[in-house]
Amino acid sequence: MQCNYAMKGSRTTMESENLPILRIRVVKFLIQSAHDLEVAPIVKYSALSLFADRFYPSLSGITSSNASRNWLLQPITESNLQLFALVSLWISSKLHTSHPLSIKLLKSFGDKMIKEQHFMTRDLLDAEVIFMQILKFEIGTANITFVFLEELLIQFKEVAKVGELVNWEACMDVMDLLYEKEETSVSYSSPCSLAAAILVASYLITVPVQEWEFPVLPWVQFVMPFIEEDIVEEVRGILLHVLETDTPIARKVARA
Repeated sequence: MQCNYAMKGSRTTMESENLPILRIRVVKFLIQSAHDLEVAPIVKYSALSLFADRFYPSLSGITSSNASRNWLLQPITESNLQLFALVSLWISSKLHTSHPLSIKLLKSFGDKMIKEQHFMTRDLLDAEVIFMQILKFEIGTANITFVFLEELLIQFKEVAKVGELVNWEACMDVMDLLYEKEETSVSYSSPCSLAAAILVASYLITVPVQEWEFPVLPWVQFVMPFIEEDIVEEVRGILLHVLETDTPIARKVARA
């Protein structure tokens, strides 16, 4: 059931010129929703992978003929994408927690956070089915960046005391920033490569310069099959993105 209380002209539709801006806003909405709903990091980053890396790019291939089967895809509006973002968190919570987000909670949360459209419980259920169909029911999240990054940091702490100085929150902040910048699926060849680059960048950001004794690049090259020059280039790109933003991480790097 569709209950639209907004003026039709005010709804932001998915025109080609709006794609980058719309994606940034909805990804930020997903990140903020994960924070407000207090989900575990694995739930948040699995949802980001499902939505930003897989669901959203697939929308460009949806034609008017098959999109018209459901009003949630014809037209594709910012409000509808926000609903799908919540659905990605819902699905991820089912995959990774014994007490997943309830549909009642998501309905109430959506009523408060989605401003231009009011969705019913039935709409959440329909959106979940559409989301799964677009992903062809392939919702595995074992090979996402977050998982590789978490495992890599654990290994790092086991082999070097300086690993304890790498700030895990900073690692996640960097990952959030890259999702907002659409760098997770564009600039990196694999989740492993992105995880390695984030770890090295976070090492440079959070570990005091006087502690830079451990050969982190050769170690990353040893545990993962990468060419060091590739990692250096990817780390440089991450640091440039960090410096472009007005965040605590950016200010820390600027002072270094």
